[in-house]
Amino acid sequence: MNAKPVALTTGAGRGIGRAVVLELARLGFDIAANDVVFEPSDRTRGLFEVKERAEALGARVVAAGGDVASLDDQERLVAEVLAAFGRIDVLVNNAGIAPEKRTDILETRPESFDRVMAVNARGAFFLTQRVAREMIRRREAGETGPLSVIFIGSISAVVSSPSRPEYCVSKAALSQTAALFADRLAGHGIGVYEVRPGVIRTEMTAPVKDTYDRRIADGLVPQGRWGEPEDVAKAVAALASGAFAYSTGAVIE
Repeated sequence: MNAKPVALTTGAGRGIGRAVVLELARLGFDIAANDVVFEPSDRTRGLFEVKERAEALGARVVAAGGDVASLDDQERLVAEVLAAFGRIDVLVNNAGIAPEKRTDILETRPESFDRVMAVNARGAFFLTQRVAREMIRRREAGETGPLSVIFIGSISAVVSSPSRPEYCVSKAALSQTAALFADRLAGHGIGVYEVRPGVIRTEMTAPVKDTYDRRIADGLVPQGRWGEPEDVAKAVAALASGAFAYSTGAVIE
């Protein structure tokens, strides 16, 4: 079995997922990085740019393609990680999508709702279920090191945005998923946490940058600035370290 702890992060090719991978590599983790976009020839951006950066930090890295909305892809992903490392110590459920188009809640289409829920909520639920079973197997075999599952949620779990209701509903479901798994896995010594970002500068928020620039300038955020992916990654790294073992179920705003 791999000597170093292993962190599996979904949606690792950009934004928050990319920052999480690099922060965990700095912390001493080996890395399994997943993304639905899988282009080995492109080392300038995406999953394989992240892979090279993490390797430069001393991590062994497996880059794995796959759509977390697909249970078949999930099974292949977990099998690939276990074949490479023999373990998963931290699962970071980061993969998430926004609606392709913002629309009034009265005009939300079932196709958009189903697509967003499949990735943001259903995918994370069943991937956690699969990885949790493997973590429990290790506990029952007598392993005692830190094990954790970290969900990247959103302030949209509790703040209404009627122009993107499917995203809000998916993040509310994800928040409850984190609470449920925290309850179920606590007895096995597996920590489960939700990190709930607010206004973070990513490709997802780029289309509304000007709006939030103005709102931040007007006092929307007490710190007076955008959040950066690295801000979220540092919170994930702290939780992944095992330092908050008695705080399972915590939500980090």
